[in-house]
This record gives sequence, structure tokens and C-alpha cells, in this order.
Amino acid sequence: MKFISHLARTVISTLVFMATLSACNATPTHRVTQNSKAMTEKQHPANPYYSRSDTTSLILSDAVWKEVLTPAVYDVARHGSTEQAFSGKYWDTESKGTYFCAACGNKLFRSDAKFATTCGWPSFFETVRPNSVLYRKDSSFGMERTEVVCGRCKAHLGHVFDDGPPPTGKRFCMNSIVLDFEPDK
Repeated sequence: MKFISHLARTVISTLVFMATLSACNATPTHRVTQNSKAMTEKQHPANPYYSRSDTTSLILSDAVWKEVLTPAVYDVARHGSTEQAFSGKYWDTESKGTYFCAACGNKLFRSDAKFATTCGWPSFFETVRPNSVLYRKDSSFGMERTEVVCGRCKAHLGHVFDDGPPPTGKRFCMNSIVLDFEPDK
């Protein structure tokens, strides 16, 4: 009888978890921890590829990325993990400034394009320039989605959906851990 009760609780917990993921179009993965401080180029001494001005494409081996990124950034950027909803440092940030790729420094989004959502991840309706991100088809977990990767280093950033506000109707749902933020002066 205890086994059946435990099994029922497990099934119900799994169904609730999957319903939550479906509502936010999320990927079921493990929790990723965060650094609380926004980084600049000077704070990336182990990463000689980080630049906020260089837009040339980066093609590096997985071993190099593992060496120059923190474990949490590496896990999301290079292996497509997803941070837990409402756990990222930028999901509810309202500060004015610019968001950059935490792996390479590529400029991605302006805070003017950020909007409040209930999904638990920072969301934007447009990128800072057309080639700042690239798109890939993602059929994982039985869902058809569009993955968003950095246009410079191909780091996994999150996904884009067609349920955002005007003028674009897009919702770029990003992982905070792969974003650096620089406030406006």
C-alpha cells in the first residue's frame, strides 16, 4: 500500500511539473547556479575570447570553452541546459542598459526591449541588431521550438516564441546565466 501511495505522489508531481514546463515552454533540466554581479571584459581574465567590440565568429573546441567559462555558464552555453524558472539574476530586472553574451561578449539585447512575463526568465521582444543571434530548430522533449544561439560564438541562450508584445510579437526567453548586463551610465 505504501508503494502505491508513493507511486501516486510521484505521478502527480511529475504531471504538475510537466504542466508548468508546458505553460512556460521550458526545458526540463537541472538547476544552474548564478553569479550575482554583472561582468565586464575586465572580469573575464580566464577568457581571452571575450570582447564587447569584436563581432567576428568564434569557432572553438568544447575543451577550450570548458577551460574559459565558469561551470554554470559552460553547462548552459555549450550543452543547452536551462536554469530553473525565477532563479536567474535578470528575470525581473528593470534597470536600463545592455545585455551581452556571457561566453563571448557579443551585444544581444537592450533593456528597452525587455518586458515583464510570468514565465520566470528574462524576455525581450527584439535583438539589438539582426545578426546578434541565430536560430536553430529544436525538437527536444517532444516540442517544436526555435532555439536562440549567440551570433558570434553559437552559445545556447534560450528560445524564441511568437507570443510576445508588439511591435515584433516575439518573446526571446533567455537564460540569465548566459547574459552579462552593463547598466547605462
